[in-house]
Amino acid sequence: MTTLQKGDKAPQFSGVDQDGKSHQLEDYKGKKLVVFFYPKASTPGCTTEACDLRDNFERFQANNYALLGVSADSAKAQTKFRDKYELPFPLLADEDKSVINAFGVWGPKKFMGREYDGIHRTTFVIDENGIIEDVITEVKTKEHANQILG
Repeated sequence: MTTLQKGDKAPQFSGVDQDGKSHQLEDYKGKKLVVFFYPKASTPGCTTEACDLRDNFERFQANNYALLGVSADSAKAQTKFRDKYELPFPLLADEDKSVINAFGVWGPKKFMGREYDGIHRTTFVIDENGIIEDVITEVKTKEHANQILG
């Protein structure tokens, strides 16, 4: 799916979160940034993943990490998702898929024998200088924080 690899420069991106606030790669210079892409807000796997990251949020902050969730959901859906599960990080409403395409996580998927195009659950860990430190394609939704923080 994604052609981005460890050691690559992270793509410049610009997206708007659930509150209409803009986020760009430059905004996170000097911090480590975890950009996690998920297929759909409020679905079981995505909820499990987001809640695991939420429950470990203090560990991320203690290690100078910022978190940014991204899906193609509307701002309204992202707001509901954030509020319902008290998520302490922004969720980009990437309806035009500009951020999704910049990271190369949109493509053919299979579910119950049916093929369709969608978001591949993928997480990128970007260092303080905008270099990709890790690309996690085999996301374990129940223990994703440990996959990132080790």
